[in-house]
Amino acid sequence: MNDSNTKKCRIAVDALGGDFAPKHEIIGSLNALKESNDFELILVGNKDKILQTAKDENLSIDENIIYHAPEIINMHDKPIDAIKNKPNSSIVVSAKLVKENKADAFVSAGNTGAVAAVSTLLMGRLPNVERPTIGSFFPSKNNATFVFDVGAFVDVKPNHLFGYAILANIFVKELYNIENPSIALLSVGEEDEKGNKLVKETAQLLRNSNLNFIGNVEGRDILNGKCNIILCDGFVGNILLKFGESVPGFMKHLLKQHADKNIFEKIKIGLFKNTLKKALSPLNPDLYGGVPLLGINGITIIGHGSSSPLAIKNMILRAKEMYNKNLLSKFEDSLKNYAEKK
Repeated sequence: MNDSNTKKCRIAVDALGGDFAPKHEIIGSLNALKESNDFELILVGNKDKILQTAKDENLSIDENIIYHAPEIINMHDKPIDAIKNKPNSSIVVSAKLVKENKADAFVSAGNTGAVAAVSTLLMGRLPNVERPTIGSFFPSKNNATFVFDVGAFVDVKPNHLFGYAILANIFVKELYNIENPSIALLSVGEEDEKGNKLVKETAQLLRNSNLNFIGNVEGRDILNGKCNIILCDGFVGNILLKFGESVPGFMKHLLKQHADKNIFEKIKIGLFKNTLKKALSPLNPDLYGGVPLLGINGITIIGHGSSSPLAIKNMILRAKEMYNKNLLSKFEDSLKNYAEKK
């Protein structure tokens, strides 16, 4: 546990994770420091490569913030084998720093499965957590819709989804200042009798709790902002997340296709380019950084492999905010209360 009132958050950034590492990680980390200097930065990765990249980009880095980790876990490595086969990788070393209380948070745009598996195995789970969960922000009419789980586990039981609800409730309440967040189950219909066995049994657990459960919602309700938290298994959630990530690119394709029809359409779209960009900015995932892995005894933020410097910066600031708001203790207290009521 941390005491955020007595020391700065120490954040280990996996400098070798991601498609554009270490360039984006270095730039994003330094930008985070410029925006907020109330945390300590640790860049984890190949020291020579980090320093050479900084030199190439004309960036000034204090060598003392670099923690040397020469190995890289790539996107094709099996997550569960990472600790054994690559113990000196930036992902494993970063998680070990948190485990050994040499860091308070871990940020990575590397192999998602490896980051989740290594964080869970090395940091361990919080008491009363059966399975950790990964949640993601979805823009909506109410500006705050979160889906849990989006890929941590594809097969779950009702009590796992109920655990996700407890963790998500604290996360959304504390970080987004939403008192008593509304919670729903993603299903094929709003009616109570709709849905599979998982949905129906989870609904019963949620109805018997003091969480703000509103019932089932359908896929169209996500962007409509019908509720704050939507629960589903990681199989459905990951498909939903990947589909959502494809929408902005497809919209750009449609606009370009329309502009290519003739010079007049190109001019019209060109005139409104900045307006369109601003209007569609909520669809930019970089603004929200990465996704949190909740339920582990530490803070881990996982970013997309193509994360930009902006995304890296926001991942770091999100980790710092979770630390400053002492979310681990709040998770543990809430989980304990529900466990005692069983």
